[in-house]
Amino acid sequence: MSEEILINVTPMETRVVLVENGLLQEIFVERPGNRGRVGDIFLGKVVRVMPGMEAAFVDIGLERAAFIQNRDITPIGEDGLELRPENQQSIQQLLREGQSIVVQVVKDAISSKGARLTTHLTLPSRNLVYLPRSKHIGISQRLEDEGERERLLALLNDCLDHAQLTDRGGYIVRTAAEGVDAKGFVDDIDFLQRLWGAVERRIAKGGDIRTIYRDMPLYMRTMRDVITPNVEKIRVDSQQTCEEISRFLEDFIPDIKVDVELYQGERPIFDVYAVEDEIDKALSRKVKLKSGGDLVIDQTEAMTTIDVNTGAYLGSRNYAETVLKTNLEAAAAIARQLRVRNLGGIIILDFIDMEDAQHRRQLHRTFTKALEKDHARTTVTEISSLGLIEMTRKRTRESLEQVMSSTCTVCDGRGIQKSPDTVCYEIFREIMRVARAYENDVLLVMASPPVVDRLLDEESDTLADLEELVGKTVKFEVEPMYTQEQFDVVLF
Repeated sequence: MSEEILINVTPMETRVVLVENGLLQEIFVERPGNRGRVGDIFLGKVVRVMPGMEAAFVDIGLERAAFIQNRDITPIGEDGLELRPENQQSIQQLLREGQSIVVQVVKDAISSKGARLTTHLTLPSRNLVYLPRSKHIGISQRLEDEGERERLLALLNDCLDHAQLTDRGGYIVRTAAEGVDAKGFVDDIDFLQRLWGAVERRIAKGGDIRTIYRDMPLYMRTMRDVITPNVEKIRVDSQQTCEEISRFLEDFIPDIKVDVELYQGERPIFDVYAVEDEIDKALSRKVKLKSGGDLVIDQTEAMTTIDVNTGAYLGSRNYAETVLKTNLEAAAAIARQLRVRNLGGIIILDFIDMEDAQHRRQLHRTFTKALEKDHARTTVTEISSLGLIEMTRKRTRESLEQVMSSTCTVCDGRGIQKSPDTVCYEIFREIMRVARAYENDVLLVMASPPVVDRLLDEESDTLADLEELVGKTVKFEVEPMYTQEQFDVVLF
């Protein structure tokens, strides 16, 4: 499996894509005015405590107040470590309005919702996540080999014992640590201890609402979190960024040998590798499958639904085999679309109905296997009696659609608008209402070109009957700037 990372850096934005065997798998976009805040630590101020929701709003200096629940708040003892009371305290016991609090963003602001916060501070490195206020030692659930899990935990404890730290803190071994040696852990421990020391000094200064720690820029986070031994090449179109990445890899990930290449071609790097086309496809509602079937993806406030259709695919054998082939292809395509579009939260998958229980089990196995490559945590149910698969995918940042799109001002996000004939009949009802209320002999209708055309053509007979009914003359004026649903009936 060959992977490449392409990085496009401009003053306006930074874009990073992961390409696997020539196929786009993940897209990350960061813009100066909309940079992700996950992992950033703030000194905030509680602006509102809500006992009924066991939560509070905290001002951390962003556009919208952030949100924290009582289960994400842990009191800190005199030794600087988190206290673990037997019973969860109420939000009123934990916070009061006007109180200063050190918090970390765990989920970016999405749509109309503010960022999600926690007081459980963590600092990540390549192989470890540091828990400065805890003594917990753990390991990623994604590392499934029991022998490797035991080796890594023993190695970490040995490194911590030899480090002779005055304030050890807790650590979680990341998935990327698979195969790491003692030096990898020692370097990470030293880096994280120095980083936490700097953060502690900033916290101790107190003061007003401010940022205490900001995570790395997008291209550096990608090196830390996404790069694996499968990545063969990194192509960057910025000299400065290329040099920074080379130094970072040399200093922090020397065990991974990857070719970092500065792209200097005349054509934009994303055009050369057809990434722009793939991004456009990732913003469309329908995804074509090679078999002729398709996926229809609808993203709503509550959940995302994905519908699988056979489309033009007729199959070469029987109906059951045709459905199975389409569903298996769709399963792999859906797993990829979840990553490319960064879809999160509740997701409902409506595969084509299959009566054969063996086919249903095969589909479920194929889908869960395809999800193993996903960096985000997923939970998948069995196929329900209605033929649906319900799943959740951890959401920490906005989806690609939310980052790159805005609500349509014409249809107000519905994706549809009223037809010209529907608007015509709304105009007829408005004419009758205005005619009863005013004495004027002439009324003027202002509407969009398609609506006026229909009024003067297909609806001309109805219009004549209406003029006779109300006893008034109706004139029309085309307003090119009006949307199809807009109109005005005024006195002339």
